Amino acid sequence: MRFIRLILPLAAVALAVFGAAPAASAQVSPHIIDGQQASSGPWAARLFVNGQQECSATIIAPQWVLTARHCVQSSGTYTFHIGSLDQTAGESATAVEIDQSPDVDLALAKLDHEVQATYAPLGDSSAVNVGDTVQLYGWGATCTDRPEIQCQSRYLKYANVQVSDTGCDSGLGGLSICVTRIDGIAAGGDSGGPMFATSPVDGQQYQVGVASTSDRSSYSAYANVTQYRDWIQSIAGV
Repeated sequence: MRFIRLILPLAAVALAVFGAAPAASAQVSPHIIDGQQASSGPWAARLFVNGQQECSATIIAPQWVLTARHCVQSSGTYTFHIGSLDQTAGESATAVEIDQSPDVDLALAKLDHEVQATYAPLGDSSAVNVGDTVQLYGWGATCTDRPEIQCQSRYLKYANVQVSDTGCDSGLGGLSICVTRIDGIAAGGDSGGPMFATSPVDGQQYQVGVASTSDRSSYSAYANVTQYRDWIQSIAGV
């Protein structure tokens, strides 16, 4: 996560963009520190910029990928590996259009072709509440003792965290979901990756957040997807 170069934007390689605790305005990107290896993630997408591993993402429709705005602000070619737990595998697609939210750390990438996958279902505000245990997914850094680019995970990881606020400020604008560590936390390279919550209404899992900033230790902020569904639908149709 370069921005996650989290609380440094998470994008930068692992936590740069994710951002520090609310009191700190510095930003860093995120990656999953601790946590565990995922056994499933058919909606997962790994973002590469000019061939360099950069951020995490999700495919939400045949030609649309959802990620963090700070992940797509540099010049270059954006490619995605989609549908595999192994970031070196999966179907490859190139972005032909990038739409950045004017309000929050979210972006949509239109792919050069349709990809058949299990698309991440997006939740509404009823799907996530303060006190909930939710899951963060990403290919970000797994270390804090050396440059995050040197220790990003080849395989998708996840961590359980607890929601502390559903309307916090990540430092990058808009409304975010703030979480605290249970068994892991986001770091650089995790930027743009999803937060999933289990809806109390139907018991299904929905994506409710996108990794924005983190302190790579105990706190992360995720752009609150549930509050920007109208923007997402106006572009991607979902």
